Formats: sequence, C-alpha cells, structure tokens
Amino acid sequence: MQNKILNGLKISFYGGAKEVTGSNYLVESPENKILIDCGLFQGSKIGEDRNYQPFSYDPKSIDALIVTHAHLDHVGRIPKLVREGFRGKIFSTAPTRELAELMMDDSLGVLGKESRRNGKKLIYEKKDIKETMSKWESAEYLKNFQIGGFNIRLIDAGHILGSAMAEITYKNPSNSSGQEKIVFTGDLGNPLTPLLPDPQPVKDADYLIIESTYGDRAHENREDSGLKLERIIEETISKNGVLMIPAFSLERTQKLLYEINNLVENGRIPRVPIFLDSPLSIKATAVYKKYQNYFNDEAKEIILSGDDLFNFQGLKSCLTTEDSKAINDVEPPKIIIAGSGMSNGGRIVHHEHRYLSNKNNTLLLVSFQAAGSLGRRLQDKEKLVKILGDTIRVNARIEEIQGFSCHPDMDELFDFVRQTADTVKKVFVAQGEPRASSFFSQRVRDNLGIEAIVPELGETYELGV
Repeated sequence: MQNKILNGLKISFYGGAKEVTGSNYLVESPENKILIDCGLFQGSKIGEDRNYQPFSYDPKSIDALIVTHAHLDHVGRIPKLVREGFRGKIFSTAPTRELAELMMDDSLGVLGKESRRNGKKLIYEKKDIKETMSKWESAEYLKNFQIGGFNIRLIDAGHILGSAMAEITYKNPSNSSGQEKIVFTGDLGNPLTPLLPDPQPVKDADYLIIESTYGDRAHENREDSGLKLERIIEETISKNGVLMIPAFSLERTQKLLYEINNLVENGRIPRVPIFLDSPLSIKATAVYKKYQNYFNDEAKEIILSGDDLFNFQGLKSCLTTEDSKAINDVEPPKIIIAGSGMSNGGRIVHHEHRYLSNKNNTLLLVSFQAAGSLGRRLQDKEKLVKILGDTIRVNARIEEIQGFSCHPDMDELFDFVRQTADTVKKVFVAQGEPRASSFFSQRVRDNLGIEAIVPELGETYELGV
C-alpha cells in the first residue's frame, strides 16, 4: 500500500511490522535514503528462511544505516547488506558498535551450523563482518551529525548498553515550522530495571515509530520480581533441583547477574554453584565493564563502593565446550544461565534436553518468547517438545518473571507517547506481535486522539502535513 505523495518523505517497513523481530526501516527523501536497523528475523530458528531472501530495496542505493542497538533482530543482517552492495556509512553509539561485532561473529557460528544441516549457503561470511566494521562509526548521545538533508541525533533508549532512539530532522518547506522530526524508538528500556538510565523523554516528535513488544501486557514491579526470583531459587534448591534460566546475552544476563549478586551478598539464598554457560554473555559482560559510564547513578555508586556487579561467590563462567559439559558432573542443586533467551539455539538447549524431564527442576523464563520458538512452546506449557532431535517430556516446573524485561510494558509505552502528544501527527506501532500492536494502537487512538497505525510488512507511507 502506498499513500498519495505529499512532500516526498517516505517510510517503508521492511521488518518489525506486526512482529517483534527483523527490524528494518527505510526513510527516503528525494535526495537521500537511510536505513534504521537491519536485523534478523527470528522465531523457530535463528536462520529463518526470510533472512535468505533479497532485500526489498537496492543496498547500493542506501546512503547510511543507523543502528539503534546490538540485539540480533536489529543488527543480524547488516553483513548481508554489505555483502549485497551497501557502500555507505554505519552509525551507532560506541558500545553498540562493539557489542554488535560480538553478536554478528556469534551469529555466524550458529548460522554456519544451520547451513551445514540444511545445505543453504551462508547469508554472510567473516570477511563481510570485517567489511561491515570498516564502515562503522561511533556517535555520542545528543550530538548532531548530518546525512545529506537529514540531521540525526541518537537519544538514550535505556534498553541495553548503548541503545539509542534515532531522531531524524528533515527540512520540509511545506511545513510551517520548516522542518519535521521523526523518532524511531528502536527498543525502549524498562524504567524499573537496574543498571541503565531510564529512556530519555521525547516531547517534540512529528512522527513516532514505537516498539510494542509488551503493548498489551503489564510487568511486575522490580521489588516483586526480585522476591519472585528469590522464591524460585529457594524452592528449586529445597527440591535438590536444577534451575535453568534461558537469557539473552545482552542486558538480560547482566541484569540477572546484578540481581543474583544482591541475593548472594546479602545472604538471601543458599550458596550453590551458579554457572554462566555462554561465551557470548561472558564477552558482552566485559564490554559492560568497559563502558560503566553508561550506567545509571545507582549502579555507579555500587561500583564506587568496590562491588563487582557481575561477579560473586559461587559463580563460574564457562567459556569452552569442555567447561559447559563439566556442568553435568556437578550434582544438584545448581543454577544454569545460558543462551539463547528463546531457546532457539545455544547451550541452553543441551541443558533443557537433559533436565526438563525431571519434576524437581525449574525452567525460569525471563525474556520475550517469539511465536514459533521452543521458548514459546514451553511458555505455553506444552508437555512434549522436540529438542536436539529427541522428544522430551516436560515435567519440570515452568516459571516466568517479566519484571526483568528490557522492554517497557503497556503503561510505560503509553506514557512515552503521551509525552509528545501535543506535537505528534502519526504514531506507527511496530516491533510487536499483531495482538500487542493492535491493542496498543487502539489505546493511543481512543485515549490520546492521535492517529496510530500498525503497518504491514512492506508497506510504505508518505509523510506530509
């Protein structure tokens, strides 16, 4: 669908439309084309078929790419974009640049395994990551930079380390103010969680493209989440069980370590072996330690007191495959934190394969589970699941804590839109499953009187007065 041309400024939704993953938006003026994010589609497997399809635009025609943050569903196809002809510059914050390289390297390993199983060619190779990084420049929060006729600023989104909203200002003679401001939120942060500052408010957007991952759901508060984590750990330990926590390597793992660190150091839980079984998480945590100036005041004060936020007695980091296998030799009770967060790959599936059938064990879900993923099937309480080619009966207890989410809930999203209600002309609700996006867009229309649209994949909109 394409609306009537008004001023030549267009936005196209080539990912993250009525789904959470695959974030990819094209902004066009008569003179320039820029992309916001270029992520993997994720669901039942990391290497979804859609990732192998050609882009809906010519990569050679793109002047620049703005990256909001380093999660794979926002950066995972960038090397493919470069491989297929993109020659422009890439911009993000410095932490996002470093974390994205880790994520793309790790993804290449996973995609390689899937490629060997399904016989498909890799969508990118190591040389494409190297070429990608040569085009990548760092930008600071709130510092303007120019791409043709677009003025760009990155605004702290509070989602993961270095995450940013992309604010694009475009001179439009047909607008009485002489310019229009478009804000892509990327993924926003959950104000109730530790480590990072709250998302910065936006109060003067003309057009807002906002995520809606939890557009129809509310989170527990931080205190309740901490108490629930404490209870689940204690109950699993009392049964001499294994607590498995699938966690994304960026932010979710670091937040878990922060919370468990508090429980251990304050004597709130018994001392048991705790395994961080994720090389990517270990490397990402090192980046977090490097960029502690991005933390919020609470976390900075704890660091100044001499506390290592991500290390405590009983924690063992497992870098090698041998380290991971050795976890099996440690008798329960024990806690295992491993990726991936949706159980669609990574080391967690080996632990789920081994421990899900035991009723004394617990699987704790702390991340969003996309439709089609193993994590979603476990979340939906399926009793028979396929893991590593075997059918596993799920007897373990399945628990959830949404308060550790890196995303805002429906009320926080609504408050974010309300802050710019006086200026915004249209809100595009993206990066959410259809139910969440539809619910949230209707709430914006009904309560704020603002036109709120849920775009279809591939849909293009002309922006005008």
